[in-house]
Amino acid sequence: MKVDLGDLNAFVAVARAGGFREGARASGSSASFLSEAVRRLEADLGVRLFNRTTRSVVPTEAGKGLLERLGPALTEVESALDVVNGFRDRPAGSLRLNVPVSAARLVLPAIVPPFLAAYPDIRLEVITEESFVDVLAAGCDAGIRYDERLEQDMIAVPIGPRVQRFATAASPDYLDRHGRPQHPSELLRHACLLGRFASGALTTPWEFEREGEMVRVDPSGPLIVRVGGATDLTVDAAIAGTGVVCVFEDWLRPHFESGALEPILEPWWQRFSGPFLYYPGRRLVPAPLRAFIDFVKASTKQA
Repeated sequence: MKVDLGDLNAFVAVARAGGFREGARASGSSASFLSEAVRRLEADLGVRLFNRTTRSVVPTEAGKGLLERLGPALTEVESALDVVNGFRDRPAGSLRLNVPVSAARLVLPAIVPPFLAAYPDIRLEVITEESFVDVLAAGCDAGIRYDERLEQDMIAVPIGPRVQRFATAASPDYLDRHGRPQHPSELLRHACLLGRFASGALTTPWEFEREGEMVRVDPSGPLIVRVGGATDLTVDAAIAGTGVVCVFEDWLRPHFESGALEPILEPWWQRFSGPFLYYPGRRLVPAPLRAFIDFVKASTKQA
């Protein structure tokens, strides 16, 4: 049986993206090109790979089985080609990173522009997602996460500031009206601006630590937002005087410097370790990812 590799790539693009138009956007092809490629592949294999309706494109059982085995295999083919590409004067190709919004905002801005300037033949794509994911299953080369347990076959590389803090803050106007808490327990009397993880759990309790004393507070308030993309809303609400916000210190630093927000309970701010770049250790490292890893390591040494 002779099957075209391009048709297999088209099938994987559609299956991973959940549709022909979505697959076209992700792969840079046209929906009609992908549709024709999948039709050819189904004809060559003699089996239907997708159930198509006007609203959805869902893999059949045969399609699911093919994707499960084919996805990793094509990834290995891409890796092998990237290894060959590594013998060029400059690494080239695509690099896909899966990162939380906080890393996209607070970590990558200091790394991405100089990295792309150093490697103009690499195209970087950043996908933001809050939950921990299997980077290969998500079609990515590597991910960034904060102090999470990684599978044994994952390799972790420190990236960005190594020590960070959760900071609490409110606007001077709010604190003038409601008082400045001196102990974390006093936050129970304040309007607090909360977040909710993709899992549905709230970002509570808020944890504080000073000289070995741990305090956990389960605050409430008028606003709850999805962690990640909507975090700016809690910060903006705090600036407007709505209540107390608790997020990464780096997220609030510009507003501390401008005076829009005032830090509170700073001696109690809890420290946590910085993020890690992680990637599967069981596969060949593509040349663009290897270049990024080396760049991150060099940047960490200089910091």
